[in-house]
Amino acid sequence: MTGSCKKYLNTVPDDVLTTDDIFLSKTTAGEYLANIYSYLPNELEQRFSGYGGWGNSGPWTGSSDEAKYNWDFNYSNQMNASTWSSTDGQVELYWSQYYQAIRNATDFMARIPTATNEIETGTKVIWRAEARALRAIFYFYLLRTYGPVVLLKDQIISPDASGDASSQARTPFDACISYVAGQLDSAYTDLPLTPLNSELGRMTQGIAKAYKAEALLLDASPLYNGNAAYASFKNADGTQLISQTYDVNKWALAASAAKDFITTFSGTYRLHVVQDSTPFATAFRSCKEVMTDDWDEEWIFGFPNAGSLMRYDRTPKHVGYSSDQQGGGACGATQTMVDAYFMANGLPITDPNSNYISTGFTQFQAPGDTKSRNIYSPWTGREPRFYVGITYDSSRWIYADDDGNDIITSFQYSGNSGRSQSTSDVTPTGYTVRKNVAPSDNGRGCVMIRLAQIYLDYVEALNESNPSDPDILKYLNLIRDRAGVPEYGGAIPAPASQADMRTAIRAERRVELAFENVRYFDTRRWKIAPQTDAGAFYGMNMYADGSAFFAKTKLETRMFKPRDYWFPIPFNEVLKDDLMVQNPGW
Repeated sequence: MTGSCKKYLNTVPDDVLTTDDIFLSKTTAGEYLANIYSYLPNELEQRFSGYGGWGNSGPWTGSSDEAKYNWDFNYSNQMNASTWSSTDGQVELYWSQYYQAIRNATDFMARIPTATNEIETGTKVIWRAEARALRAIFYFYLLRTYGPVVLLKDQIISPDASGDASSQARTPFDACISYVAGQLDSAYTDLPLTPLNSELGRMTQGIAKAYKAEALLLDASPLYNGNAAYASFKNADGTQLISQTYDVNKWALAASAAKDFITTFSGTYRLHVVQDSTPFATAFRSCKEVMTDDWDEEWIFGFPNAGSLMRYDRTPKHVGYSSDQQGGGACGATQTMVDAYFMANGLPITDPNSNYISTGFTQFQAPGDTKSRNIYSPWTGREPRFYVGITYDSSRWIYADDDGNDIITSFQYSGNSGRSQSTSDVTPTGYTVRKNVAPSDNGRGCVMIRLAQIYLDYVEALNESNPSDPDILKYLNLIRDRAGVPEYGGAIPAPASQADMRTAIRAERRVELAFENVRYFDTRRWKIAPQTDAGAFYGMNMYADGSAFFAKTKLETRMFKPRDYWFPIPFNEVLKDDLMVQNPGW
């Protein structure tokens, strides 16, 4: 659907999109709706986030503490150094693109009821609900990126408007979230349970309820819920833009929305499980293939036919092997993320009972490997999700060569994927991100939200609003059980306090949703980014072979300023809009 709409955009000028002519035909009206879908971000194309964000992709993976891009053109490197600016094209990209989508969605909603009779009445109702849900989701994307935004509702402002028509004040964050939730509720009423015409990626009831839960969780989070740091953040007329009063009921609303999703769709979505020979192998395959088995039963929303560039970013150089298994490998996992994964016994590596070995080498057969190998000990005995997420030195690559032989990745200086082979197409950290690397990117989907995230949303909100509720342990353990690690309350004692449970939930969320464009927004909404996203970041010694390679080596020092919680409002928007106030610190 998105492929056809891009062609359509290239042949139809913007002024035609605002006339009644387009609604005289079912084909062109449908293409207009496809145009609105085309603004959704294809997050498998993050490599070019510095070149105008191909497919509206964001710099979320490389700008979090999960990873680093070796390519300087990736915008995450500017963000990590806090050298970005309100005049940067990347800053303006999402603002302009999503408001275009919002404008088109509003226009579509206004015109579709009186469109040609070629379109059945029932189809018109569904199409209008799709546009409404999309508009709400684009507002959600703006809110998590820029903070409070201009809420236009059903108002349509011409792109060339000036004067009073173009002067719009920002709406308080709580009111923005309330509007998004209300619009998703309204869309839900008229959306189908399964995609219209079985076209994957179209709006459904499940998508509407899932994004409502996401929006309410955002609003309940510390960055927005009684944040005194934003006491002076007001419109010119004195309107407070961020609530200054902590409200625990926001967490209760978020928990209720997530539970509503779980209850309503208990027979529609379920955690993806792929049975294998052992529980460990089952967990490994399940956590790996939930991302690569297109539109499996856990996917709530995905981007169809993504045709991404990501496989190249995460596939090591592999000099000497077939081109299908040679990549740039420039998306490197940080040592911080490597250390975040649990051990196979479910304990963090910092726990004295975890069995973590910090030095030396061990004969170890990793899941997905064909035999035992001599592996750096810190990478042995880890939980299944570690081997899903991280490619490390001397690990077997996911896929064999053209002759069916194993490909063993070597990141050491002289290795087949080391710095001696290339200074550009090489990991900057000594690891690459392995998660979500499929056999081919041709026509595949990109999961945008899945059931595990809703479970984790639910337990987080419930712990903040009703910490004694047994559902917290129940749904947290469902995640751990599928991941093949011991549940809390069994071999591992359940977290004893609300604070301990909060720590456990955040740790689980970090690992389960790693490299899925969630961590960047989590550390910001939790107000912990100054601790997680600043300071020294480490990896292996990419300029060495042998034992010297395994020395923990400083890669860079990242900067995080208070202003960096949000993107700035684009400079041009502030310049032309007298009522637009800039984000704090910018």
